[in-house]
Amino acid sequence: MSKYTGSKWKQSRHLSFSILETGDELKKRAYGPGQHGADRKRKASEYGSQLLEKQKLRHLYGVNERQFQRLFIIAKNDKSTVTGLAFFRILESRLDNLVYRMGFARTRAAARQLVNHGHLTVNGKKVDIPSYICKVGDVIAFKEASPLKVVKESLDGKPTVPNFVTVDVEKLQGVYTRLPERNELPKDIAENQIIEFYNRKL
Repeated sequence: MSKYTGSKWKQSRHLSFSILETGDELKKRAYGPGQHGADRKRKASEYGSQLLEKQKLRHLYGVNERQFQRLFIIAKNDKSTVTGLAFFRILESRLDNLVYRMGFARTRAAARQLVNHGHLTVNGKKVDIPSYICKVGDVIAFKEASPLKVVKESLDGKPTVPNFVTVDVEKLQGVYTRLPERNELPKDIAENQIIEFYNRKL
């Protein structure tokens, strides 16, 4: 599946869900994009509802369909916890997501760009793969001694940092301290619908 490069705001309105996690996309027009967006009130089928939840989560984390399905299979095979939480934890453990969670970037797309351009290290080693899965205890830091302009702007905005990471702004580094709990993750996602979607498909 090709990468979507259009407007995030249109995408959010189509899904009726803020994929930027700010809610700004839906404040002015809380209905679908397009000429007839406000008039579309057709009730979705069961399959349509499941597909919608899957797309909301996939676009939230900026993962393509092939990667998303592969990560779901890994989560399904994890017997240590329920599939939905395991899936969320894998997505949250991606390097680009943790850079965003630590407040070094305003969006996951900006975090992905920082990783792609080789600005980050994990435990002292350069990693330029946004989908790299970090482990609890990993130290994520910048190679540069002084913050990049985009990083400084993000930190100046005093982003909310979740409890499962710690950040040292002076050292420009953070630590993935523990796995997140479900109540610390996006609440507007019905992961049971996604599980049903893939159980039907796989």
